[in-house]
Amino acid sequence: MRKVFGAVGVVTLAVALSACGAPSENAGGGAEDSDLTTLKIGVSPVPHGEILNFVQDTLAADAGLNLELVEIADYNQPNPQLAQGELDANFFQHRTFLAEWQDANPEDELTYVSDVHVERLGLYSDKHESAEDIPDGAEIAVPNDAANLDRALATLEAEGLITVAADAGALATEADIEDNPKDIVVTPLEAAQLPRSLPDVDAAVVNGNYAIETNLAEESNELAWEPSDGPDYIKDYANGLVVRAEDSEDPDIATLVTLLHSDEVKNYIEETWQGVVYPVDDQA
Repeated sequence: MRKVFGAVGVVTLAVALSACGAPSENAGGGAEDSDLTTLKIGVSPVPHGEILNFVQDTLAADAGLNLELVEIADYNQPNPQLAQGELDANFFQHRTFLAEWQDANPEDELTYVSDVHVERLGLYSDKHESAEDIPDGAEIAVPNDAANLDRALATLEAEGLITVAADAGALATEADIEDNPKDIVVTPLEAAQLPRSLPDVDAAVVNGNYAIETNLAEESNELAWEPSDGPDYIKDYANGLVVRAEDSEDPDIATLVTLLHSDEVKNYIEETWQGVVYPVDDQA
């Protein structure tokens, strides 16, 4: 865990993971990083990993930190790895996703520390130019995890393609579709598979990070954004830093949060992703 990273600063999941202590215990031990505390953080590659690479390259050392990033593409892995002590933190999820995971794993106490950014879900298609062009009987792929499936259905509802039952609650599923005038077939898939599904379906509602990673904005038609004007949108769907409960007050984690809310990071996010991803203030 005591390795200073340069321009890339990412190790892949294939690298063996060693157990971590509290972040403040993980001080670097080499000649160049003897005054730095290493934080081992599991990240989705884009935009989370790129944001933390920017922090590592431009801000971390001056703040006494060295960020060792573990790139993890599968949403199912970062929380167990954090709970088991293989990571000091992770950065890939929103509060709603964490709450769903925590309900299924009550013995592992994780804490959402701070919002950083929002990634908007988008409705994309290789076959159609607008949501209005989607034909009767069309198949639309959506994320299969409960939190993002609910957002995808809200996106389709906002475009007039379906109506979700008013009493469906915060985590609606395809079973809660009440009105479906075009007989749309809603197909839940693993979020990471959605961009690759586009040749086989009429459209897909894709998470912002996977849309960026696969250049959907350049290669496919963007038919709609998810609705983002609700009062709890940021609080529910901003992505942020998560740690084990006992580390929520760790001073090195607090330092990282300060860096993530710096003007430098906000400007980097705004200039890099042009609205698909945008920085937010903490809503905790």
